Amino acid sequence: MNEPLASYNIHDAKTQLSRIIERVERGEEVIISRAGTPVAKVIPLPRTTRRPGRGMLRGQLEFADDWDSPEVNTAIEREFLGANDTGGTGTDR
Repeated sequence: MNEPLASYNIHDAKTQLSRIIERVERGEEVIISRAGTPVAKVIPLPRTTRRPGRGMLRGQLEFADDWDSPEVNTAIEREFLGANDTGGTGTDR
């Protein structure tokens, strides 16, 4: 069974904002009310994945010597266009 959401009136929310943020950071959701009527819900933002950025795979990948040859590009094009392709360049469509 779900526990009821924490609820604060606007005055308490202003004076206890740091505590509310701490609760939300722990995954709780908080309701803020004006004159007893809920008007806002404070919810945690989705966590983002931190990525090191460009070049993170440097030195970890190996390419075949013919990775960009016309033959390889033609084979990739055929696979991309599907089995019904007649072998054209794809630019004459």
